[in-house]
Amino acid sequence: MRIAIVSDVHANIEALDAVLADAAAGGEVGAVWCTGDLVGYGPDPGAVIDRLRAAGALCIAGNHDLAATGRMDDNEFNPAARAAARWTASALSAEHRAWLAALPLVCVEGEFTLVHGSLREPAWEYLLSGEQALDQFALQETHASIVGHSHVQFYAEECETTPELIGVRDGDSLALGEARVILNPGGAGQPRDGDPRAPYMLYDDAARTVRWRRVPYDFTSTQRKIVAAGLPQRLADRLALGR
Repeated sequence: MRIAIVSDVHANIEALDAVLADAAAGGEVGAVWCTGDLVGYGPDPGAVIDRLRAAGALCIAGNHDLAATGRMDDNEFNPAARAAARWTASALSAEHRAWLAALPLVCVEGEFTLVHGSLREPAWEYLLSGEQALDQFALQETHASIVGHSHVQFYAEECETTPELIGVRDGDSLALGEARVILNPGGAGQPRDGDPRAPYMLYDDAARTVRWRRVPYDFTSTQRKIVAAGLPQRLADRLALGR
């Protein structure tokens, strides 16, 4: 079975649709997983929730999902993120809010643990160093964990020393072997690595391989909707830069 894995969609329906179409073009997709931040920043929170629900996606909550549903105080957010969180809260229907509020912070699916930030701080910690990877492995009870939050594609393999976070490019793959791993599919709806294409990850459970992908999408449509909604201009501008 092939599994499409996304993170940080951030209410960007154009990016999500491009990712799902690209995944399906390579063959049947048996499941979709999302490691949090379905909403926030972008203009289409309801449409993203509907699309993931229609796909039967396994989803966990990220910090923006928590803020939009009142499960997290947004005072520690930067001004643009705070404005977007409050706009999102007002834009969600009661049904969407209830569904989003019920998402777990951590989920185990087979040999994978899904968490938005880290197992130490599920909604908030950015896992960006080898030392943090060590702490993740100490808490990780499955062969692999999948994280998001940093909006950057990478992996780390457990080793006898401090592991290195290995950045990846479109088409790179990793065969899951004996070493435990941490995987990040990147921020589908708001990349932050200088590449504006929507990133995601494909897992083939028969081959036990992970492949990272990048997909072009019509970010100008997303930008126009961000501006029309009265969200901060910076949130529109950054989509063209991948920053």
